[in-house]
Amino acid sequence: MKKKERAEVISSKLNEIYPKPKVPLYHTNNFTLLIAVVLSAQCTDKKVNQVTPVLFHEGTSPKHLKALGESGIYEIIKSLGLSRQKSKNIFNLSDILLEQFSGLVPSNFEDLESLPGVGHKTSSVVMSQAFGIPTFPVDTHIHRLAQRWELSSGKNVMQTERDLKSLFPIESWNKLHLQIIFYGREHCTARSCHGLECNLCKELFPHRKIPIKHIKA
Repeated sequence: MKKKERAEVISSKLNEIYPKPKVPLYHTNNFTLLIAVVLSAQCTDKKVNQVTPVLFHEGTSPKHLKALGESGIYEIIKSLGLSRQKSKNIFNLSDILLEQFSGLVPSNFEDLESLPGVGHKTSSVVMSQAFGIPTFPVDTHIHRLAQRWELSSGKNVMQTERDLKSLFPIESWNKLHLQIIFYGREHCTARSCHGLECNLCKELFPHRKIPIKHIKA
């Protein structure tokens, strides 16, 4: 099966399993989505979803979180990894949004990535899920599965993103990146399958015998 054919099978099967995938991070507007994605760095969505309802109870705008202060933010999110730096980033991010963007989350990569704690993956998620701009955010699950499915070499996440964008139609990107994440969490996990056991891997590579060792993101 050629790479393009594998991409078509993957897309078809994931549409069957996850016809309407939803963003797994709790949020109520564009700003809270941005904050939730910032908090998710090196942390599970489950852990983030335990603290964000408490954080957003204090308010769902930059004005509210700036008023809460860096120490107040920290007290709520301190159970998360990198909580000190994330508290600082969220406070400063909120201040910048108020001072430079009228309190609104910008809808372009350049401005988003100028904010503290916002890198390419975070900005891609926000552009995709808040503004509907076609992007293909690559997290650890997508990076791993792209290698197991031999869609990318795994050289780095930027290369994986380019490879996936070249294989799948642009109108599928925003949905597909969520579908692959869910499949990687539930079926083709980091500690199992290894390219041999899940239904998709077996369908794509029925004669594969050697476990795939993926390059980490």
